[in-house]
Amino acid sequence: MKDRRGIVIGLVAVIAAAGVAPLLSAYPLTLLTQAAIVAVLAMSLDVLLGYTGLPSLGHAAYFGVAAYAVGILATDYQRGFLVCLVAGLVLATLTAAVFGLLAIRATGTYFLMITLALGMVVWGLAFRWVSMTKGDNGIAGVPRPELGLPWSMGAPLPFFYVVLVAALVAWALLGLLVRSPFGLTLQGIRESDSRMRALGYNVWLHKYLAFVLSGAFAGFAGVFWAYYNGFVSPVDVQLVTSVETLLMVALGGPGTLAGPALGAALIVFLKNFVSVYTKRWLLILGAVYIGVILFAPRGVPGAFRRNR
Repeated sequence: MKDRRGIVIGLVAVIAAAGVAPLLSAYPLTLLTQAAIVAVLAMSLDVLLGYTGLPSLGHAAYFGVAAYAVGILATDYQRGFLVCLVAGLVLATLTAAVFGLLAIRATGTYFLMITLALGMVVWGLAFRWVSMTKGDNGIAGVPRPELGLPWSMGAPLPFFYVVLVAALVAWALLGLLVRSPFGLTLQGIRESDSRMRALGYNVWLHKYLAFVLSGAFAGFAGVFWAYYNGFVSPVDVQLVTSVETLLMVALGGPGTLAGPALGAALIVFLKNFVSVYTKRWLLILGAVYIGVILFAPRGVPGAFRRNR
């Protein structure tokens, strides 16, 4: 019933966003587009945190690797959308596959620290590999994709609908994943990996596959982020991006795909509106995270259900 309710609420939110989008001006429409992209990133992390019980502080690495792949191919080599999409997904998946071999060997706090260190390695490469990534200056001028549609993707509204469809596809695929026997096994590992190991399951392999798949979907979000932002820089792979994603999952409630998507929308709008009045966004981010952990460990929707 909870899963069905989340699907209904998510579909209602998507239909409402699609219906109200033509009535919005450019700025709120770009915020909706950003929220849809970041929602995919948050849902991809939820596969690790909410369904497998593995908190990660390096999830922005796969997001940023895919974004850099798009930025380099689209600007230096003038490649089309399909080539950039495949390259971004492949590079993000390969990065997650290599990092997973190192990270899955650890558990608890050690896993958290290893993912943090691996994420900082990617940030260091983005910052120092100037000949490839342009360093701190970033890669500017990433053009919007040409999809052969009668509408120009340079306009905010057509691009929003493309991103919304992509987010729906990612949501559907992740929903099939977490409700499959593989996804149910991940939930069993989250509750008690020793019991699942005693039942004959290969716990390490399931965790590793979850890690790789999570990185692949993060890369999917990174592809559209590069096209949306038109600019890729080390900010996209830094620790703050990973922490924000972790907060989105915690705020919406881990273990539900609709929850992290809701948390992503809340953080995007909160960040953009609060930054108008203060530059201390990170301080507010930390306060929100501490409040969620102390008073709503199952997320804001979970807190409402518990009080009711």
